[in-house]
Amino acid sequence: MATLLSAANAVSLRQLSYVVALSETLNFTRAAERCFVTQSTLSSGIRELERALDAVLFERDRQSVALTPLGQDLLVRAHAILGQTLDFVNAAGAAAGPLEGTVTLGAIPTIAPFLLPGLLRQIRQELPALTTLLREEQTSVLLRAVAEGEMDFAIIALPMDVGRLQVHPLFSEELWLIAAEDDPMARLAHPSAAQIDVTRLMLLGEGHCLREHSLEACLSGRRGKQRSPSAIEASSLPTLVQMVEAGLGIALLPEMAIKAGFLVGSKVIARPLAAPAPRREIALVARPSTPRAPLLQRLQALAASGRIAGPARGARRSRVKTPGPSSRGETRRS
Repeated sequence: MATLLSAANAVSLRQLSYVVALSETLNFTRAAERCFVTQSTLSSGIRELERALDAVLFERDRQSVALTPLGQDLLVRAHAILGQTLDFVNAAGAAAGPLEGTVTLGAIPTIAPFLLPGLLRQIRQELPALTTLLREEQTSVLLRAVAEGEMDFAIIALPMDVGRLQVHPLFSEELWLIAAEDDPMARLAHPSAAQIDVTRLMLLGEGHCLREHSLEACLSGRRGKQRSPSAIEASSLPTLVQMVEAGLGIALLPEMAIKAGFLVGSKVIARPLAAPAPRREIALVARPSTPRAPLLQRLQALAASGRIAGPARGARRSRVKTPGPSSRGETRRS
């Protein structure tokens, strides 16, 4: 017991932050710059931690750095400890004014442009004492930032492995098919996922969850018939739409993007897929230890009730006009 207590006392939060930084950069120089210390300080701090634990967390030589299996396991715990520590420090301020101060809210690129502007307006109206800092990143970056306490909450699309973070559902939305005006798929009123030629399906690049959701929607149920999607990939939604408009293929787009007018001015037609249409769940994620539970609940209510870029709950699905001179990107109620 005495040995364990001695080892525990020798571990510092700064050392844990060094471990996290080095695990993400796998480079001592960049990790030191991120921690605002010298390379020798970071290196010695990690060596001291390994001596205190009597364990090797990193394999390193002159050319490379890699986490050991034990290092991988302890890294998860280091993330949790750092996040809980920040929550401990922030708890006092949150208790004094749970709906005041500054909150950092993240969102993925396929949600941020369509949901955050309206949500931010609501926050300013209903929570005037709250300052909201926004950050747009891919899912993996947001999850890490929330877990480590760099960010309070993040809005992501499910299904997604969120680790130890808590999920607070907001709403669900469909994925719609988009195609160029002269594409045969654009002439189908309600194409089914089975009718989508996977070899023509263009995707966002690796790291975007819409990529995985699109693949799941189009490959699910095609046992023995799975084919590779188009080799053409986009780095962003605007680029994806431009490639569809150029006739290079077809794609799936979130319902909120279409109803926010994302296709207005383009020669791209959006079609809701036949039931059961593929969907993605939109949710807030937060640390279980967050001291800002009242604010989390308020943000959840605002985002879920507002449905900023979509119809109110219970509304019927929108339909897109058949291609024509005045129907580009327009929608109407059915």
